[in-house]
Amino acid sequence: MNNRNKIIFFFFSTVLVIGGYAYFEFNKRPYKDIETMYTDTFINSSELISLFMLNENSANSVYRNKVIEVEGIVKEVTFLNNRNTVLLQGSSTYSSVLCDMKDDQVEEIEKLRKGQKVKIKGVCKGFLKDVILLHCLLINTPINE
Repeated sequence: MNNRNKIIFFFFSTVLVIGGYAYFEFNKRPYKDIETMYTDTFINSSELISLFMLNENSANSVYRNKVIEVEGIVKEVTFLNNRNTVLLQGSSTYSSVLCDMKDDQVEEIEKLRKGQKVKIKGVCKGFLKDVILLHCLLINTPINE
């Protein structure tokens, strides 16, 4: 096998591996059926935000990539850029729990109103300005308070 053939073989092998990884990541993620997944922990939104703000590394070791249920007060609901997002209030006015909702949750989250208490289940991905939860679903009927 000459050098040219080796380079072509290496290139196509690399493309195949990257393509397989991308297919798995975007189509076969283990979080597709979040409803039936075991919940690792239960916490309220204010406490979750406070833990990340006090010690992000420690909070990441406990919550990151875990399925969690967060109870909190709806701060805002948005439907921007084909993303359905519920923001839950925290102890800080500058940070929230940002819940990126699953597509099948649109009908339920359209009914949410600011100030309602809700419980949301999702996968914690860490902290930027907000605590980020992905693949979220509303797991109870909102309660007006």
